[in-house]
Amino acid sequence: MSTMDKLILRNRSYRRFDQQESVSMQTLQELVNLARLSPSAANRQPLRYYLSCDPETNAKIFPTLAWAGYLRDWPGPEEGERPSAYIIILLDTEISKNAGCDHGIAAQSILLGATERELGGCIIASIQRDALRAALDIDPRYEILLVLALGKPKETVVIEPLPPDGDIRYWRTPDGAHHVPKRSLDDLILNH
Repeated sequence: MSTMDKLILRNRSYRRFDQQESVSMQTLQELVNLARLSPSAANRQPLRYYLSCDPETNAKIFPTLAWAGYLRDWPGPEEGERPSAYIIILLDTEISKNAGCDHGIAAQSILLGATERELGGCIIASIQRDALRAALDIDPRYEILLVLALGKPKETVVIEPLPPDGDIRYWRTPDGAHHVPKRSLDDLILNH
């Protein structure tokens, strides 16, 4: 198995972290540098980033996020299991009115870099954008696209084959392991 294969297999959506394990501002900057060097449609480079690794700012970000749509009775990580850092991906609307797929590419680059550094993360698009903008005083020129929650993972994520009924919903076992069903490669490739 190649290094990239291993990295992608370890890069899961983690939602519980060891909050005592800090992530430095330098690490966040290094991760954003990976996004900076990634492809951008028409090379516009319209993305901007808001970085947080201090507990006070993290506490402002956390309540504006929704954590796991399929786990309806779970309000998100409790104190002690919350992210140690966040990267907010923004679109500078004075450069472009549409991010295209740039933010997806940037998010994956950041998370692969985080995984290589023994960190984990979760891409969150379910955001109370107005509340987050107000909490951090983000200029309206910047559209909030995604929030990446980062930290030292404190949970096990298991990839499962998609069950015969085709249910794609993830679930947790009583021991807290997070199970994620994935479609087979044969199901994805049309011309085989």
